[in-house]
Amino acid sequence: MRTERLLMRHWRDADREPFAALNSDPVVMRHFPRLIDRAECDAFIDRKQALLAAQGWGQWAVELLSTGEFIGFVGLSSPVDDLPPAPCTEVGWRLAARHWGSGYAPEAARAGLGVAFEGLGVAEVVSFTTTLNAPSRRVMEKIGMRHDPARDFDHPRTPGWHGQRHVLYALPNPR
Repeated sequence: MRTERLLMRHWRDADREPFAALNSDPVVMRHFPRLIDRAECDAFIDRKQALLAAQGWGQWAVELLSTGEFIGFVGLSSPVDDLPPAPCTEVGWRLAARHWGSGYAPEAARAGLGVAFEGLGVAEVVSFTTTLNAPSRRVMEKIGMRHDPARDFDHPRTPGWHGQRHVLYALPNPR
């Protein structure tokens, strides 16, 4: 899938090293409970690639059309059942820090929303993050999502972590 500046595609073996570097960057991961090691990154890629192959949608690897550089991922997921918003369709992203502020996350997220609403016909897409993650909250607002305080929640897998409280943003299908 192409946007004006990005290619959202299936994962490649060449993505493994830069994805591991992204997930070991304390700046990128400051709103996560911990850094993610190489084995976990490889397992993530394997899962996401299998889902893309099986269902045709998911969390795509993102590269710059101008250079072919892998910059992270953006896409759709169905969060596991132990999370309070489940069942739902979530849009999410994680990009290398040097690409923040360029508008890539909202650009790719809008393409993902198009798949969710037009291709899959879902009634609503959500996104959630820690209360402190102002940059991701801005992306959510830029793509038209609205904070729904009644659906905020404590993440069940991060007890005692300063970022346990999560805010939920939602966007209904415009059709």
